[in-house]
Amino acid sequence: MSLNPKALGISAGIIAAVAVFGMTLLAAGTGYGSGMMAMYATIHPFYTVSLVGSVLGLIYGFICWFVAGYALAWLYNKFEKK
Repeated sequence: MSLNPKALGISAGIIAAVAVFGMTLLAAGTGYGSGMMAMYATIHPFYTVSLVGSVLGLIYGFICWFVAGYALAWLYNKFEKK
C-alpha cells in the first residue's frame, strides 16, 4: 500500500491550519494558551497573538504541515517499495 503525498500533505495542512487559527483566536480572546502561541511566534516571522496573527498562523500552519505530510508520505513510499 502506498500513500498519496499530496493528499496527506493537504489533510495535515488543513488540520494544522484550523488548529493554529482556533488556538490563536482563543489565546487572543481569553489568554488561554498564550504562552504556547508566544513560542509559536518565535518560529514564524510576523506572527502575533491577534486577529491578523490568526490569519498568518492559518497560512503558516498549512504550509509547514503540508510540507511535513508530503515528506512523510514520500519517505514512506520510498521505504515501502524496498
